[in-house]
Amino acid sequence: MRAVIQRVKEATVTTGGKRKATVNYGMVVLLGIEHEDTVEDAEWLSKKISLLRIFDDDKGVMNLDIKEAGGQAMVVSQFTLHAKTRKGNRPSYIRAAPPEKAIPLYEKFVDFLEDNTGEKVETGEFGAVMDIELINSGPVTIIIDTKQKE
Repeated sequence: MRAVIQRVKEATVTTGGKRKATVNYGMVVLLGIEHEDTVEDAEWLSKKISLLRIFDDDKGVMNLDIKEAGGQAMVVSQFTLHAKTRKGNRPSYIRAAPPEKAIPLYEKFVDFLEDNTGEKVETGEFGAVMDIELINSGPVTIIIDTKQKE
């Protein structure tokens, strides 16, 4: 699993001209799932993300996790995070898991993140064309891959 985490002042996901989800302060997690990913990857990644100290304390130091900061989380599926670009100019998405594998892991990841944060997690619509509007705060953008665990 690969995630791009952005600390946001606000974010909205729209699909088909209708607002699907909104967060006012917190993080947007773009989540890519590949063939080899497991429930253990979803559990590890959700815990790691929920404990990231990327929110400012009263001294302006990134010292708080999302729960301590009172933030909200939004998760949006993004198969393009597993694009292969080594050969040619058209990305290949062969590493991205097919929906029958990815959807259950995506849903499990959201469940784990809700358990870890103690809050409802907003979501996009899996497989849909979505428009995401956000104000990246900081900017703070972090990439985590369960295969590298950096």
